[in-house]
Amino acid sequence: MEWKNFDLLESYKKLEAMKETVNVKELMSGENGAKRVKEYQIPMASGMTYCYAAKQVDDKLLEVLQELADEAELADKYKALYNGAVINTGEKRLVLHQLTRGQLGDDVVADGINKREFYIAQQTRAAEFANKVHAGEIVNENGEKFTTAVQIGIGGSDLGPRALYLSLENWAKVNGTHKMEARFISNVDPDDASAVLASIDVAHSIFVLVSKSGTTLETLTNEAFVKNALTSAGLDPSKHMVAVTSETSPLAGNADYLDSFYMDDFIGGRYSSTSAVGGVILSLAFGPEVFGRILKGCAEEDELAKNADIKKNPAMLDALIGVYERNFLGYSSTAVLPYSQGLSRFPAHLQQLDMESNGKSVNRFGEKIDYVTGPAIFGEPGTNGQHSFYQLLHQGTGIIPLQFVGFKHNQMDNDVVIQGSTSQQKLCANVAAQIMAFACGKDDENCNKYFEGGRPSSIIVGDQLNPETLGTLLAHFENKVMFQGFVWNINSFDQEGVQLGKVLAKKVLAKETDGALTEYSKLLGIF
Repeated sequence: MEWKNFDLLESYKKLEAMKETVNVKELMSGENGAKRVKEYQIPMASGMTYCYAAKQVDDKLLEVLQELADEAELADKYKALYNGAVINTGEKRLVLHQLTRGQLGDDVVADGINKREFYIAQQTRAAEFANKVHAGEIVNENGEKFTTAVQIGIGGSDLGPRALYLSLENWAKVNGTHKMEARFISNVDPDDASAVLASIDVAHSIFVLVSKSGTTLETLTNEAFVKNALTSAGLDPSKHMVAVTSETSPLAGNADYLDSFYMDDFIGGRYSSTSAVGGVILSLAFGPEVFGRILKGCAEEDELAKNADIKKNPAMLDALIGVYERNFLGYSSTAVLPYSQGLSRFPAHLQQLDMESNGKSVNRFGEKIDYVTGPAIFGEPGTNGQHSFYQLLHQGTGIIPLQFVGFKHNQMDNDVVIQGSTSQQKLCANVAAQIMAFACGKDDENCNKYFEGGRPSSIIVGDQLNPETLGTLLAHFENKVMFQGFVWNINSFDQEGVQLGKVLAKKVLAKETDGALTEYSKLLGIF
Protein backbone atom coordinates (compact mmCIF):
# COMPACT_ATOMS: atom_id res chain seq x y z
CA MET A 1 0.00 0.00 0.00
CA GLU A 2 1.46 3.33 -1.09
CA TRP A 3 0.59 6.91 -0.18
CA LYS A 4 1.17 9.08 -3.25
CA ASN A 5 0.19 12.63 -4.03
CA PHE A 6 -2.86 12.78 -6.28
CA ASP A 7 -1.07 14.46 -9.18
CA LEU A 8 1.47 11.63 -9.36
CA LEU A 9 -1.18 9.04 -10.24
CA GLU A 10 -1.72 7.92 -13.83
CA SER A 11 -5.48 8.31 -13.40
CA TYR A 12 -4.93 12.00 -12.52
CA LYS A 13 -3.54 12.59 -16.02
CA LYS A 14 -6.46 10.75 -17.61
CA LEU A 15 -9.00 12.79 -15.67
CA GLU A 16 -7.27 16.02 -16.58
CA ALA A 17 -7.70 15.15 -20.25
CA MET A 18 -11.41 14.42 -19.76
CA LYS A 19 -12.53 17.58 -17.98
CA GLU A 20 -15.71 19.25 -19.21
CA THR A 21 -16.52 16.53 -21.72
CA VAL A 22 -19.92 15.64 -20.20
CA ASN A 23 -22.92 17.93 -20.79
CA VAL A 24 -25.51 17.54 -18.03
CA LYS A 25 -28.12 19.51 -19.96
CA GLU A 26 -27.96 17.13 -22.91
CA LEU A 27 -27.80 14.00 -20.77
CA MET A 28 -30.80 14.89 -18.64
CA SER A 29 -33.15 16.03 -21.40
CA GLY A 30 -35.92 13.83 -22.82
CA GLU A 31 -35.95 10.05 -22.71
CA ASN A 32 -32.21 9.90 -22.23
CA GLY A 33 -32.63 11.66 -18.91
CA ALA A 34 -35.33 9.23 -17.80
CA LYS A 35 -33.03 6.31 -18.63
CA ARG A 36 -30.15 7.86 -16.68
CA VAL A 37 -32.25 8.31 -13.55
CA LYS A 38 -33.10 4.61 -13.62
CA GLU A 39 -29.57 3.45 -14.33
CA TYR A 40 -27.39 5.84 -12.35
CA GLN A 41 -28.45 4.67 -8.89
CA ILE A 42 -26.68 2.76 -6.13
CA PRO A 43 -28.41 1.10 -3.16
CA MET A 44 -27.40 2.38 0.26
CA ALA A 45 -28.07 0.91 3.70
CA SER A 46 -31.48 1.26 5.38
CA GLY A 47 -33.28 1.06 2.03
CA MET A 48 -31.83 4.37 0.82
CA THR A 49 -30.61 5.18 -2.68
CA TYR A 50 -27.81 7.35 -4.02
CA CYS A 51 -28.73 8.72 -7.48
CA TYR A 52 -26.07 10.57 -9.48
CA ALA A 53 -27.89 10.83 -12.83
CA ALA A 54 -27.62 14.63 -12.90
CA LYS A 55 -23.87 14.65 -12.37
CA GLN A 56 -21.32 15.35 -15.12
CA VAL A 57 -20.58 11.65 -15.38
CA ASP A 58 -20.80 9.08 -18.16
CA ASP A 59 -19.67 5.47 -18.46
CA LYS A 60 -16.26 6.45 -19.81
CA LEU A 61 -15.60 8.75 -16.87
CA LEU A 62 -16.82 6.10 -14.43
CA GLU A 63 -14.21 3.72 -15.81
CA VAL A 64 -11.45 6.21 -15.07
CA LEU A 65 -12.86 6.94 -11.61
CA GLN A 66 -12.69 3.19 -10.96
CA GLU A 67 -9.08 3.23 -12.12
CA LEU A 68 -8.46 6.07 -9.66
CA ALA A 69 -10.09 4.12 -6.81
CA ASP A 70 -7.90 1.12 -7.61
CA GLU A 71 -4.68 3.07 -8.14
CA ALA A 72 -5.18 5.10 -4.96
CA GLU A 73 -5.96 1.83 -3.13
CA LEU A 74 -9.01 3.33 -1.47
CA ALA A 75 -10.54 0.04 -0.32
CA ASP A 76 -7.20 -1.15 1.05
CA LYS A 77 -6.64 2.09 2.94
CA TYR A 78 -10.10 1.90 4.48
CA LYS A 79 -9.33 -1.69 5.50
CA ALA A 80 -6.07 -0.56 7.08
CA LEU A 81 -7.93 2.16 8.94
CA TYR A 82 -10.57 -0.06 10.51
CA ASN A 83 -7.96 -2.72 11.32
CA GLY A 84 -6.03 -0.24 13.45
CA ALA A 85 -3.31 1.34 11.28
CA VAL A 86 -1.90 4.72 12.31
CA ILE A 87 -3.86 6.69 9.70
CA ASN A 88 -3.75 10.01 11.60
CA THR A 89 -0.08 10.68 10.84
CA GLY A 90 -0.09 14.23 12.21
CA GLU A 91 -0.91 13.06 15.73
CA LYS A 92 0.37 9.47 15.28
CA ARG A 93 -3.03 8.02 16.15
CA LEU A 94 -5.39 5.30 15.05
CA VAL A 95 -8.75 6.32 13.56
CA LEU A 96 -11.52 4.22 15.09
CA HIS A 97 -14.88 6.01 14.94
CA GLN A 98 -16.33 3.20 12.78
CA LEU A 99 -15.48 0.78 15.59
CA THR A 100 -18.05 2.46 17.84
CA ARG A 101 -20.82 0.94 15.72
CA GLY A 102 -19.47 -2.40 14.57
CA GLN A 103 -16.56 -4.79 14.11
CA LEU A 104 -15.50 -4.30 10.50
CA GLY A 105 -12.35 -6.38 10.57
CA ASP A 106 -9.73 -7.62 13.00
CA ASP A 107 -9.69 -6.94 16.72
CA VAL A 108 -8.03 -3.60 17.35
CA VAL A 109 -5.91 -3.61 20.49
CA ALA A 110 -4.25 -0.39 21.62
CA ASP A 111 -2.49 0.23 24.92
CA GLY A 112 -3.41 -3.32 25.85
CA ILE A 113 -7.15 -2.67 25.45
CA ASN A 114 -9.54 -4.21 22.92
CA LYS A 115 -11.05 -0.98 21.59
CA ARG A 116 -14.32 -2.47 20.37
CA GLU A 117 -14.92 -3.89 23.84
CA PHE A 118 -14.04 -0.51 25.35
CA TYR A 119 -16.57 1.34 23.16
CA ILE A 120 -19.29 -1.23 23.85
CA ALA A 121 -18.63 -0.93 27.57
CA GLN A 122 -19.08 2.83 27.44
CA GLN A 123 -22.29 2.48 25.42
CA THR A 124 -23.57 -0.02 27.96
CA ARG A 125 -22.76 2.29 30.84
CA ALA A 126 -24.45 5.23 29.09
CA ALA A 127 -27.52 3.08 28.40
CA GLU A 128 -27.74 1.94 32.02
CA PHE A 129 -27.37 5.50 33.24
CA ALA A 130 -30.08 6.78 30.86
CA ASN A 131 -32.44 3.98 31.87
CA LYS A 132 -31.96 4.83 35.56
CA VAL A 133 -32.69 8.51 34.85
CA HIS A 134 -35.85 7.59 32.93
CA ALA A 135 -36.95 5.17 35.69
CA GLY A 136 -36.45 7.76 38.43
CA GLU A 137 -33.59 5.85 40.04
CA ILE A 138 -31.25 8.78 39.44
CA VAL A 139 -33.03 11.97 40.51
CA ASN A 140 -32.40 15.52 41.63
CA GLU A 141 -31.82 16.56 45.22
CA ASN A 142 -35.53 16.60 45.96
CA GLY A 143 -36.05 13.08 44.68
CA GLU A 144 -37.73 14.35 41.49
CA LYS A 145 -37.12 13.08 37.97
CA PHE A 146 -34.99 14.99 35.51
CA THR A 147 -36.97 16.22 32.51
CA THR A 148 -34.30 17.97 30.43
CA ALA A 149 -30.76 17.09 29.37
CA VAL A 150 -28.36 19.86 28.34
CA GLN A 151 -25.12 19.17 26.46
CA ILE A 152 -22.23 21.57 27.09
CA GLY A 153 -19.61 21.27 24.35
CA ILE A 154 -18.34 22.91 21.19
CA GLY A 155 -17.32 21.80 17.71
CA GLY A 156 -17.70 18.04 17.37
CA SER A 157 -19.07 17.87 20.91
CA ASP A 158 -22.02 19.99 19.77
CA LEU A 159 -22.62 20.01 16.02
CA GLY A 160 -23.07 16.29 15.39
CA PRO A 161 -25.09 15.42 18.51
CA ARG A 162 -27.25 18.54 18.07
CA ALA A 163 -27.92 17.71 14.41
CA LEU A 164 -28.85 14.12 15.29
CA TYR A 165 -31.15 15.20 18.12
CA LEU A 166 -33.00 17.71 15.97
CA SER A 167 -33.26 15.13 13.18
CA LEU A 168 -35.21 12.73 15.40
CA GLU A 169 -36.93 15.02 17.91
CA ASN A 170 -40.29 15.08 16.12
CA TRP A 171 -40.04 11.46 14.98
CA ALA A 172 -39.47 10.37 18.58
CA LYS A 173 -42.41 12.36 19.88
CA VAL A 174 -44.75 10.72 17.38
CA ASN A 175 -43.34 7.24 18.00
CA GLY A 176 -43.41 7.45 21.79
CA THR A 177 -39.64 7.32 22.29
CA HIS A 178 -39.01 10.92 23.30
CA LYS A 179 -37.88 10.56 26.92
CA MET A 180 -36.43 14.01 27.69
CA GLU A 181 -36.04 17.39 26.07
CA ALA A 182 -32.47 18.14 25.00
CA ARG A 183 -30.77 21.50 24.77
CA PHE A 184 -27.24 22.49 23.75
CA ILE A 185 -24.81 25.16 24.96
CA SER A 186 -21.75 25.68 22.79
CA ASN A 187 -20.77 29.30 22.14
CA VAL A 188 -18.62 31.07 24.72
CA ASP A 189 -20.88 34.07 24.07
CA PRO A 190 -22.73 34.40 27.41
CA ASP A 191 -25.98 34.97 25.56
CA ASP A 192 -25.93 31.32 24.44
CA ALA A 193 -25.81 29.84 27.93
CA SER A 194 -28.12 32.52 29.30
CA ALA A 195 -30.78 31.82 26.69
CA VAL A 196 -30.72 28.06 27.32
CA LEU A 197 -30.78 28.45 31.10
CA ALA A 198 -33.69 30.88 30.86
CA SER A 199 -35.68 28.37 28.77
CA ILE A 200 -35.39 25.35 31.09
CA ASP A 201 -36.30 24.30 34.60
CA VAL A 202 -32.78 24.16 36.05
CA ALA A 203 -33.84 22.11 39.07
CA HIS A 204 -35.04 19.30 36.80
CA SER A 205 -32.16 19.46 34.31
CA ILE A 206 -29.12 17.24 34.00
CA PHE A 207 -26.05 18.68 32.26
CA VAL A 208 -23.66 16.66 30.08
CA LEU A 209 -20.22 18.28 29.95
CA VAL A 210 -18.24 17.07 26.93
CA SER A 211 -14.52 17.71 26.60
CA LYS A 212 -12.00 15.02 25.65
CA SER A 213 -9.05 16.88 27.16
CA GLY A 214 -11.00 18.47 30.01
CA THR A 215 -9.33 21.77 29.13
CA THR A 216 -11.45 23.23 26.29
CA LEU A 217 -11.75 26.94 27.05
CA GLU A 218 -15.29 27.51 25.75
CA THR A 219 -16.65 24.36 27.38
CA LEU A 220 -15.11 24.99 30.79
CA THR A 221 -16.27 28.60 30.67
CA ASN A 222 -19.83 27.46 30.00
CA GLU A 223 -19.54 24.83 32.71
CA ALA A 224 -18.67 27.57 35.21
CA PHE A 225 -21.62 29.58 33.85
CA VAL A 226 -23.98 26.66 34.46
CA LYS A 227 -22.54 25.86 37.88
CA ASN A 228 -23.09 29.46 38.89
CA ALA A 229 -26.73 29.22 37.80
CA LEU A 230 -27.20 25.99 39.76
CA THR A 231 -25.56 27.40 42.87
CA SER A 232 -27.63 30.59 42.61
CA ALA A 233 -30.74 28.43 42.55
CA GLY A 234 -29.63 26.72 45.75
CA LEU A 235 -28.67 23.51 43.95
CA ASP A 236 -25.58 21.32 44.24
CA PRO A 237 -23.93 21.24 40.78
CA SER A 238 -22.41 17.80 41.45
CA LYS A 239 -25.95 16.37 41.62
CA HIS A 240 -26.81 17.75 38.17
CA MET A 241 -23.74 17.10 35.99
CA VAL A 242 -22.05 14.21 34.20
CA ALA A 243 -18.84 14.32 32.17
CA VAL A 244 -17.92 12.79 28.81
CA THR A 245 -14.16 12.91 28.58
CA SER A 246 -10.99 10.83 28.29
CA GLU A 247 -9.87 8.61 31.13
CA THR A 248 -6.76 10.77 31.63
CA SER A 249 -8.50 14.17 31.79
CA PRO A 250 -9.09 16.10 35.02
CA LEU A 251 -12.82 15.51 34.58
CA ALA A 252 -12.48 11.71 34.80
CA GLY A 253 -13.78 10.15 38.00
CA ASN A 254 -14.20 13.62 39.48
CA ALA A 255 -16.49 13.98 42.50
CA ASP A 256 -17.95 17.11 40.88
CA TYR A 257 -19.96 14.84 38.54
CA LEU A 258 -22.61 12.18 38.99
CA ASP A 259 -20.70 9.96 36.59
CA SER A 260 -18.08 10.04 33.85
CA PHE A 261 -18.22 8.36 30.43
CA TYR A 262 -15.15 7.90 28.31
CA MET A 263 -13.86 8.36 24.79
CA ASP A 264 -10.27 8.25 23.55
CA ASP A 265 -7.81 9.98 21.26
CA PHE A 266 -8.62 7.61 18.40
CA ILE A 267 -11.94 9.34 17.73
CA GLY A 268 -11.79 12.91 16.44
CA GLY A 269 -14.42 15.37 17.61
CA ARG A 270 -16.23 15.70 14.30
CA TYR A 271 -16.40 11.90 14.02
CA SER A 272 -17.53 11.38 17.63
CA SER A 273 -21.34 11.40 17.43
CA THR A 274 -21.49 7.61 17.64
CA SER A 275 -19.23 7.52 20.70
CA ALA A 276 -20.21 8.59 24.21
CA VAL A 277 -20.15 12.17 22.91
CA GLY A 278 -23.47 11.56 21.19
CA GLY A 279 -24.43 8.39 23.01
CA VAL A 280 -25.07 9.91 26.42
CA ILE A 281 -27.23 12.85 25.33
CA LEU A 282 -29.13 10.87 22.68
CA SER A 283 -29.75 7.94 25.03
CA LEU A 284 -31.11 10.37 27.61
CA ALA A 285 -33.28 12.11 25.01
CA PHE A 286 -34.61 9.10 23.07
CA GLY A 287 -33.60 6.02 25.00
CA PRO A 288 -30.66 3.66 24.33
CA GLU A 289 -32.66 1.59 21.84
CA VAL A 290 -33.03 4.52 19.46
CA PHE A 291 -29.34 5.34 19.75
CA GLY A 292 -28.64 1.68 18.94
CA ARG A 293 -30.74 1.98 15.80
CA ILE A 294 -28.65 4.97 14.68
CA LEU A 295 -25.54 2.85 15.17
CA LYS A 296 -27.13 0.05 13.12
CA GLY A 297 -27.70 2.40 10.17
CA CYS A 298 -24.09 3.57 10.42
CA ALA A 299 -22.71 0.03 10.64
CA GLU A 300 -24.58 -1.16 7.54
CA GLU A 301 -23.32 1.78 5.51
CA ASP A 302 -19.77 1.23 6.81
CA GLU A 303 -19.97 -2.33 5.48
CA LEU A 304 -20.89 -1.05 2.00
CA ALA A 305 -17.86 1.25 2.10
CA LYS A 306 -15.60 -1.84 2.02
CA ASN A 307 -16.51 -2.58 -1.60
CA ALA A 308 -13.76 -1.88 -4.13
CA ASP A 309 -16.33 -1.60 -6.96
CA ILE A 310 -17.40 2.05 -7.00
CA LYS A 311 -20.80 1.12 -8.46
CA LYS A 312 -21.50 -0.83 -5.27
CA ASN A 313 -19.97 1.70 -2.89
CA PRO A 314 -22.04 4.90 -2.72
CA ALA A 315 -19.69 6.80 -0.40
CA MET A 316 -16.66 6.05 -2.57
CA LEU A 317 -18.42 7.02 -5.80
CA ASP A 318 -19.79 10.20 -4.22
CA ALA A 319 -16.27 11.02 -3.06
CA LEU A 320 -14.68 10.42 -6.47
CA ILE A 321 -17.25 12.50 -8.32
CA GLY A 322 -16.59 15.27 -5.81
CA VAL A 323 -12.84 15.01 -6.44
CA TYR A 324 -13.46 15.25 -10.20
CA GLU A 325 -15.61 18.34 -9.70
CA ARG A 326 -13.11 20.00 -7.37
CA ASN A 327 -9.85 19.24 -9.16
CA PHE A 328 -10.80 19.13 -12.82
CA LEU A 329 -13.99 21.16 -13.19
CA GLY A 330 -12.83 23.84 -10.76
CA TYR A 331 -15.91 23.91 -8.51
CA SER A 332 -14.85 25.35 -5.16
CA SER A 333 -17.95 24.71 -3.05
CA THR A 334 -20.80 22.26 -2.58
CA ALA A 335 -24.35 22.95 -1.39
CA VAL A 336 -26.02 20.37 0.85
CA LEU A 337 -29.80 20.67 0.45
CA PRO A 338 -31.87 18.38 2.69
CA TYR A 339 -35.60 18.45 1.96
CA SER A 340 -36.52 17.58 5.54
CA GLN A 341 -36.93 20.11 8.31
CA GLY A 342 -35.50 17.58 10.76
CA LEU A 343 -32.14 17.92 9.00
CA SER A 344 -32.03 21.67 9.60
CA ARG A 345 -28.62 21.48 11.34
CA PHE A 346 -27.19 18.60 9.34
CA PRO A 347 -25.44 20.92 6.83
CA ALA A 348 -23.75 22.68 9.77
CA HIS A 349 -22.41 19.34 10.99
CA LEU A 350 -21.18 18.52 7.47
CA GLN A 351 -19.43 21.90 7.30
CA GLN A 352 -17.20 20.89 10.17
CA LEU A 353 -16.88 17.27 9.08
CA ASP A 354 -15.72 18.17 5.58
CA MET A 355 -13.95 21.49 5.98
CA GLU A 356 -12.06 20.64 9.17
CA SER A 357 -11.06 17.26 7.75
CA ASN A 358 -10.03 18.16 4.22
CA GLY A 359 -9.21 21.85 4.47
CA LYS A 360 -5.50 21.05 4.12
CA SER A 361 -2.66 22.29 1.89
CA VAL A 362 0.02 19.79 2.90
CA ASN A 363 0.00 16.04 2.41
CA ARG A 364 -0.07 13.45 5.18
CA PHE A 365 3.73 13.76 5.49
CA GLY A 366 3.66 17.54 5.97
CA GLU A 367 4.76 18.37 2.42
CA LYS A 368 3.17 21.15 0.36
CA ILE A 369 0.82 19.94 -2.37
CA ASP A 370 0.15 21.53 -5.77
CA TYR A 371 -3.56 20.76 -6.19
CA VAL A 372 -6.73 21.93 -4.50
CA THR A 373 -8.39 19.90 -1.77
CA GLY A 374 -11.66 20.18 0.19
CA PRO A 375 -14.52 22.41 -1.02
CA ALA A 376 -16.47 24.92 1.04
CA ILE A 377 -19.72 23.37 2.30
CA PHE A 378 -22.96 25.23 2.97
CA GLY A 379 -26.67 24.54 2.93
CA GLU A 380 -30.16 24.93 4.36
CA PRO A 381 -33.24 22.72 4.25
CA GLY A 382 -35.65 22.97 1.33
CA THR A 383 -37.90 24.62 0.55
CA ASN A 384 -36.58 27.49 2.69
CA GLY A 385 -33.33 27.57 0.75
CA GLN A 386 -35.23 28.03 -2.51
CA HIS A 387 -36.37 31.43 -1.24
CA SER A 388 -32.88 32.31 -0.06
CA PHE A 389 -29.69 31.46 -1.98
CA TYR A 390 -31.04 29.36 -4.90
CA GLN A 391 -31.01 32.46 -7.09
CA LEU A 392 -27.22 32.31 -7.13
CA LEU A 393 -27.28 28.54 -7.65
CA HIS A 394 -29.52 28.89 -10.71
CA GLN A 395 -28.24 32.04 -12.39
CA GLY A 396 -24.99 32.99 -10.69
CA THR A 397 -21.78 33.25 -12.68
CA GLY A 398 -20.24 30.18 -11.06
CA ILE A 399 -21.42 26.58 -10.86
CA ILE A 400 -21.92 25.00 -7.44
CA PRO A 401 -22.53 21.23 -7.28
CA LEU A 402 -25.60 20.25 -5.29
CA GLN A 403 -26.22 17.39 -2.87
CA PHE A 404 -29.96 16.86 -2.31
CA VAL A 405 -31.45 14.63 0.38
CA GLY A 406 -35.13 13.70 0.23
CA PHE A 407 -37.65 11.35 1.84
CA LYS A 408 -40.88 9.88 0.46
CA HIS A 409 -42.74 10.25 3.76
CA ASN A 410 -42.71 12.81 6.54
CA GLN A 411 -41.87 12.08 10.17
CA MET A 412 -44.97 13.11 12.09
CA ASP A 413 -47.72 11.31 10.17
CA ASN A 414 -49.64 14.58 9.96
CA ASP A 415 -50.52 16.17 6.63
CA VAL A 416 -53.35 17.77 4.72
CA VAL A 417 -54.51 17.78 1.11
CA ILE A 418 -54.50 21.27 -0.38
CA GLN A 419 -55.26 21.87 -4.06
CA GLY A 420 -55.15 18.16 -4.81
CA SER A 421 -51.86 17.22 -3.12
CA THR A 422 -50.39 16.84 0.35
CA SER A 423 -47.67 19.04 1.79
CA GLN A 424 -45.22 16.13 1.55
CA GLN A 425 -46.05 15.67 -2.12
CA LYS A 426 -45.45 19.38 -2.66
CA LEU A 427 -42.10 19.08 -0.87
CA CYS A 428 -41.02 16.12 -3.00
CA ALA A 429 -42.28 17.82 -6.16
CA ASN A 430 -39.98 20.72 -5.38
CA VAL A 431 -36.98 18.40 -5.07
CA ALA A 432 -37.63 16.78 -8.45
CA ALA A 433 -38.34 20.14 -10.08
CA GLN A 434 -35.17 21.74 -8.72
CA ILE A 435 -32.96 18.88 -9.92
CA MET A 436 -34.32 19.22 -13.45
CA ALA A 437 -34.31 23.01 -13.41
CA PHE A 438 -30.66 23.03 -12.38
CA ALA A 439 -29.74 20.39 -14.96
CA CYS A 440 -31.72 21.56 -18.01
CA GLY A 441 -32.37 25.25 -17.41
CA LYS A 442 -34.80 27.24 -19.57
CA ASP A 443 -34.44 29.12 -22.83
CA ASP A 444 -35.88 32.62 -22.95
CA GLU A 445 -35.36 35.65 -25.18
CA ASN A 446 -35.40 37.75 -22.04
CA CYS A 447 -31.87 37.28 -20.69
CA ASN A 448 -33.09 37.94 -17.17
CA LYS A 449 -35.34 34.87 -17.42
CA TYR A 450 -32.81 32.64 -19.17
CA PHE A 451 -31.49 29.68 -17.18
CA GLU A 452 -28.28 28.22 -18.57
CA GLY A 453 -28.69 24.83 -16.85
CA GLY A 454 -25.83 22.40 -16.67
CA ARG A 455 -25.78 22.62 -12.87
CA PRO A 456 -24.85 19.16 -11.55
CA SER A 457 -26.54 17.47 -8.60
CA SER A 458 -26.97 14.15 -6.85
CA ILE A 459 -29.69 13.03 -4.47
CA ILE A 460 -29.92 10.59 -1.59
CA VAL A 461 -33.47 9.29 -1.18
CA GLY A 462 -35.00 7.37 1.71
CA ASP A 463 -38.45 6.30 2.79
CA GLN A 464 -38.47 8.36 5.99
CA LEU A 465 -36.00 10.16 8.25
CA ASN A 466 -35.72 7.72 11.17
CA PRO A 467 -32.86 6.39 13.33
CA GLU A 468 -31.58 3.90 10.73
CA THR A 469 -31.67 6.28 7.76
CA LEU A 470 -30.09 9.02 9.87
CA GLY A 471 -27.24 6.69 10.79
CA THR A 472 -26.81 5.75 7.15
CA LEU A 473 -26.59 9.41 6.14
CA LEU A 474 -24.06 10.13 8.87
CA ALA A 475 -21.79 7.24 7.89
CA HIS A 476 -22.12 8.00 4.16
CA PHE A 477 -20.73 11.50 4.55
CA GLU A 478 -18.05 10.46 7.04
CA ASN A 479 -16.83 7.83 4.58
CA LYS A 480 -17.08 10.20 1.63
CA VAL A 481 -14.78 12.67 3.40
CA MET A 482 -12.39 9.85 4.34
CA PHE A 483 -12.12 8.57 0.75
CA GLN A 484 -11.51 12.08 -0.59
CA GLY A 485 -8.73 12.55 1.94
CA PHE A 486 -7.15 9.30 0.77
CA VAL A 487 -7.25 10.48 -2.86
CA TRP A 488 -5.70 13.84 -1.98
CA ASN A 489 -3.10 12.11 0.23
CA ILE A 490 -3.93 14.38 3.15
CA ASN A 491 -4.61 13.65 6.80
CA SER A 492 -8.36 14.05 7.28
CA PHE A 493 -8.14 13.36 11.00
CA ASP A 494 -6.21 16.23 12.56
CA GLN A 495 -7.11 19.93 12.70
CA GLU A 496 -4.08 22.10 13.36
CA GLY A 497 -5.88 24.99 11.69
CA VAL A 498 -8.09 25.56 14.74
CA GLN A 499 -5.18 25.87 17.18
CA LEU A 500 -3.49 29.18 16.33
CA GLY A 501 -6.51 31.32 17.15
CA LYS A 502 -6.88 29.55 20.50
CA VAL A 503 -3.24 30.29 21.39
CA LEU A 504 -3.56 33.97 20.50
CA ALA A 505 -6.85 34.29 22.43
CA LYS A 506 -5.10 33.03 25.56
CA LYS A 507 -2.39 35.65 25.05
CA VAL A 508 -5.03 38.34 24.79
CA LEU A 509 -6.70 37.25 28.03
CA ALA A 510 -3.30 37.13 29.74
CA LYS A 511 -2.57 40.63 28.35
CA GLU A 512 0.56 39.35 26.64
CA THR A 513 0.02 41.15 23.35
CA ASP A 514 1.65 43.78 21.19
CA GLY A 515 1.10 45.54 17.89
CA ALA A 516 -2.19 45.15 16.06
CA LEU A 517 -3.37 42.39 18.42
CA THR A 518 -3.27 44.89 21.28
CA GLU A 519 -5.20 47.45 19.27
CA TYR A 520 -7.88 44.95 18.26
CA SER A 521 -8.17 43.96 21.92
CA LYS A 522 -8.69 47.60 22.88
CA LEU A 523 -11.19 48.06 20.04
CA LEU A 524 -13.24 45.17 21.43
CA GLY A 525 -13.09 46.52 24.99
CA ILE A 526 -11.03 43.67 26.46
CA PHE A 527 -8.53 46.10 27.97
